[in-house]
Amino acid sequence: MSSETYEIIELSNGDVALRRAGHKDDPLVRIHFSAESLDFLREHKVTIARAMLEAGIEAVQDINALEPEPFEEEDVDLTEHTIH
Repeated sequence: MSSETYEIIELSNGDVALRRAGHKDDPLVRIHFSAESLDFLREHKVTIARAMLEAGIEAVQDINALEPEPFEEEDVDLTEHTIH
């Protein structure tokens, strides 16, 4: 992502979202917690969502450092495999 400013918001349906600050466009990312996880998280929902979003942003920033692994096609004899 660029050096733009982003904001974490809570949507009317309770989801937590990331969007460009000052924009009313659709959020870039939405996080929906199940009812069970909300019972567990209680008032920490936004804190957990923030940590998840920060981890995602860090991963995107590091993506340029990742080298794609070369694809090597493997000969596989499917007749030798047992499906359970």
